[in-house]
Amino acid sequence: MGSLLNRHRLYEAGEFNTLFPPYWVPAMNPTASPHLLTPSLLPPDDADRAALHNEVHARPSALIRIPALVVYVAVLNQGVSRETECAHLRLLPGQADLALERLSTNFVRLRLDGFTVKWERHSEFSRYVIVQSLPEQAGLGASNPDLQSHLAVTADWLRTIPGKTIAAIKLVMLHADLETREETLTQARVWFGDNPFVASVMGNNGHSWAVSDFVMRSSGFERMLVLAPPGTSRSRAGRISQRLLELETYRMMALRGLPIAKTLGPILSEAEHALFSITAQLDNKSASDQVLLDTLVVLATQVERATAEHAYRFAATRAYEALVDQRIHELREQAIPGMQTMGEFMQRRLSPAIATVAATAQRLESLSERVARTSALLRTRVDIATAVQNQQLLEKLTRGQALQLRLQSTVEGLSIAAISYYVVSLLLYGAKALKGAGLPLNPEITVGALVPLVLWAVWRISHRIQEKICPT
Repeated sequence: MGSLLNRHRLYEAGEFNTLFPPYWVPAMNPTASPHLLTPSLLPPDDADRAALHNEVHARPSALIRIPALVVYVAVLNQGVSRETECAHLRLLPGQADLALERLSTNFVRLRLDGFTVKWERHSEFSRYVIVQSLPEQAGLGASNPDLQSHLAVTADWLRTIPGKTIAAIKLVMLHADLETREETLTQARVWFGDNPFVASVMGNNGHSWAVSDFVMRSSGFERMLVLAPPGTSRSRAGRISQRLLELETYRMMALRGLPIAKTLGPILSEAEHALFSITAQLDNKSASDQVLLDTLVVLATQVERATAEHAYRFAATRAYEALVDQRIHELREQAIPGMQTMGEFMQRRLSPAIATVAATAQRLESLSERVARTSALLRTRVDIATAVQNQQLLEKLTRGQALQLRLQSTVEGLSIAAISYYVVSLLLYGAKALKGAGLPLNPEITVGALVPLVLWAVWRISHRIQEKICPT
């Protein structure tokens, strides 16, 4: 029995997979006694099999004994390393030797004197959950009880948690008689300091109530109250707290896209007006293609930069919204007559914000597509104009080549005549020299008879030269 309890503690602390490697598998369940483990008779495991299988046990719910105070802080962890978070956890009493390897699974539960601290790291945020006993003066009969001065951890430790706070909640879990509805609601109203609040029955069998005013107090925390009948199990209390805390965290993470959507609104309006102006000028041809192209390139750059910068945030908003809907569904709320449920309260305020983010994301995507279509139209017009210019240039080149050929033919004829004239002149001088030497010939008649032969010879030689220089 002691071995089984020890195994359960190791499982809760996230150390089960470290002590028992993946080639050992439990014969019954993850909390079975170690002596029930047997060597695997299966083929070698896939490299990710153990990690994927144990993911279902990666973040077990806490076991909370009611009454209890749960202090919850979620911080954005961008730029915050595990080493930094581990160093902060080491500041807790008795945790100076906390090994960094224990944070490799993104989950650690530390058991300290009289309270527990749970650390979880997610893709965008890390959360710290402190479960401690509830101060006696913070019961249901109290009026706006002081919880700050009774925290198990120091204010300095909370204040120096690495990261930027995105959610901070003090969740009080109390026993109450849920049958006396009006009396219980009156006590809850006093407990919240007469602030307006929402409340709902959770579970198909109405196992507990969830109450909150969703007011951020001067301490930076908001408060939630869970009322459960005596006999509520520790595991159920742990699951209730986890769902409520995750619900508020995912709501805040989903809303992170809203400021971006509001900032992009005027920018998108200007971009849409600029695109309309470009399209109008493209239609009536009131501006040159180069000017339109330069303007469109600048606009496309702005749109693509906004898309690249904010696409992830908009996608994350959709994902977190789905998680909020899932957590609300898991609460299985039932309305208390005259009271608004937590799900209704959140959806009425969350839905418009999510719709704004979704509309902005769709607007940005539509603008990007319209810019692409306008670019295609302008590119087509430029291509057509370029093709016409090329055709006109080719026609000019063709006419120029024809003129050049005719000019070349004319020059070639003149060249043959000039060369033949010089050859005939040389022959005439030669014939006169021969006559002077005593040969009986008439230089003019002799050279005149050779003129056709000279012309043919010069023409033939010039064509042979052209054939060697330009074979084609």
